[in-house]
Amino acid sequence: MDVSLDRLRDDIEANAAFGATGDTGRTNRTGSDANRDARDHLVERMEDAGLDVRVDAVGNIAGRWVPDAADADAAAVASGSHLDSVPNGGIFDGPLGVYGALEAVRALRESDADFARPVEVVSFTEEEGASFAPGLLGSSVATGERDLDTALAYEHEGRTLDAALSDIGYRGDGVLDASAWDAWVELHIEQGTRLESADADVGVVTDITGITHCEAVVEGQADHAGATPMDARTDALAAASEFVLDVEDAATDAASGDGTAVGTVGSLDVSPNATNVVPGRVELGVDIRDVSKETMDDLAAAARDSLDRLDAERGVETALSRPFDVPPAPMAERVRDAATDAADESELASLALHSGAAHDTMHVARVTDAGLLFAPSEGGFSHSPREWTDWSDCRDAVAVLAGTIERLAGR
Repeated sequence: MDVSLDRLRDDIEANAAFGATGDTGRTNRTGSDANRDARDHLVERMEDAGLDVRVDAVGNIAGRWVPDAADADAAAVASGSHLDSVPNGGIFDGPLGVYGALEAVRALRESDADFARPVEVVSFTEEEGASFAPGLLGSSVATGERDLDTALAYEHEGRTLDAALSDIGYRGDGVLDASAWDAWVELHIEQGTRLESADADVGVVTDITGITHCEAVVEGQADHAGATPMDARTDALAAASEFVLDVEDAATDAASGDGTAVGTVGSLDVSPNATNVVPGRVELGVDIRDVSKETMDDLAAAARDSLDRLDAERGVETALSRPFDVPPAPMAERVRDAATDAADESELASLALHSGAAHDTMHVARVTDAGLLFAPSEGGFSHSPREWTDWSDCRDAVAVLAGTIERLAGR
């Protein structure tokens, strides 16, 4: 197969121009003019490649190729990612997976490979969650994790997703059914440095980490910062600071050795948030991730234990809720084997590793066999204009993707 670096680069650079924020940054929010232009360009490129394109009711785009020798009614092998971005994000996060899948199909069409199944190239709506919902929206609808009406009702700046998609011409019909696919494989940048450190060409993901978000509340007593003696205070922020360190310690212990757990207190809302007032209330947001659900549960329990200790030792009142809980998603062995074999055949070094970030694939993996490939990230930077993957690394990763699709869809 001849993966064309020129075609791939042209596609990604063209996509980067939609919502460009400098040479290597972009802001592409769902429902924006930039998002419409990016979608229009993708549809045009899919049609140029001979794909039959459809758009579903939540804006997911799918281009279908039925090889001459394939059974048109057979379950397809699908690949893709997303086009939306975080504000001032990078040019590879998402588009490499979409246009990498398209280039893989073009290369496969030009090869003499013999296929038994159709192949689909997919762009999911609102993966990042920068405007609507908590993220992974299009894939959650396609897998039945979220119902269509709920998704379309999400609002951003007074506009529903339904209206946003209608405004840009991408409120289609029906719902993409990921469970109907025989297999799915996504290519994404690593957003870390493990491949770079190992001098590996492509990562074959074993598991996508689960994510738990906890909301903690520490209630003390607001008092005058000058008139309240130190031994007469119930300082909510001082207590909350111990909670932050307890979460860090628990996650550090869980990650010791070969552990993959991480725990972060990423947000604090301090009230009344005045320099001359002893803090009376603190709300904290906790992010817990691991490839082991048991470890995630243990870390959430450790957070609760920390709050119980603070209740007893500092006289505060605390509460903990767990409103967001997504279990880890293991990747299918047959997809991983296909990817490893494809890398070996291309004489490219592969590395088995887990994903610490969420991807649409974690939803798809719950309804069909799924896999995730990583391309190296220079310096590990992502969600910023510093994000970069060498073009030759992009080409190599797409070559492995094409070989993986060939093995899954071939006879």
